[in-house]
Amino acid sequence: MPVRRPRRVRHADRMHLPWRGPANPPLEVDQLPIFRGLRPRKKWRYLGVYGPDAQMCVGIARIGIAYQAFWAVHNRTTDAFRERSALWPIVHFDENSARFDGVDVSYVPAGDPVEVVSRHGNHPIWTRKTPVRVTGTIDGIAIDSPGLVDESAGHHDRVTTWSWSAGCGTSDTGAAIVWNLVDGVHDSPNDSERTVWVDGVPREVGPVEFAEDLSRVGDLEFHAEAERARHDRLLLIDSKYRQPFGTFTGSIAGITLRDGYGVMEHHDVRW
Repeated sequence: MPVRRPRRVRHADRMHLPWRGPANPPLEVDQLPIFRGLRPRKKWRYLGVYGPDAQMCVGIARIGIAYQAFWAVHNRTTDAFRERSALWPIVHFDENSARFDGVDVSYVPAGDPVEVVSRHGNHPIWTRKTPVRVTGTIDGIAIDSPGLVDESAGHHDRVTTWSWSAGCGTSDTGAAIVWNLVDGVHDSPNDSERTVWVDGVPREVGPVEFAEDLSRVGDLEFHAEAERARHDRLLLIDSKYRQPFGTFTGSIAGITLRDGYGVMEHHDVRW
């Protein structure tokens, strides 16, 4: 079952924002123009796989007509880490699979998606987060792991800064936990993208504070093991980015983790 495409519905300028729901957002997501005034459309899809043997991410991002693909893999059994980014296609990544150097995985939804539409500067922006189950191979390791798909689009403000965390684990009662936490975009006190899924059922999480060194978010402590970091300067784009992979301890929304794997992120960008 593939992750669903955004539906075409009413324009966000006619709606009260922010908006949060499982489907039918008040924005014609697949009809957003490449430029709206001077603001280029930003659009990306990201898959994170977070498990005890291997962690990885793969993504495709577009800013206006510009394109970037990237991936990173952390083999937790050997502690090997590798990554690559390019301004041309280096991955096959669609709504149910991802393939690139040493990685061949498929994924299906493993819980209810959460969609959010917010204002950012003068324009609406959209995101959908979907917990998934990922099977296949990563660097020769057979995996059957939880993960998260992040799909986002909109005419974000010229200067954008956010901190983000996504991860998967198990609660002390044995429930499957997936989380998505953010500060900087889609972060209103209510109707935000902040979510914890418990056995696939989403619930919104209140505002959270990120440590400047990415060692903590809310009541979750983060222990970094490997890091993807870049500083790209491309014409009118200046993007400084950190995304360490590691493990988590502590609790989220009152749920104590037995184990947790995932990423922290900080991104400063002019686009």
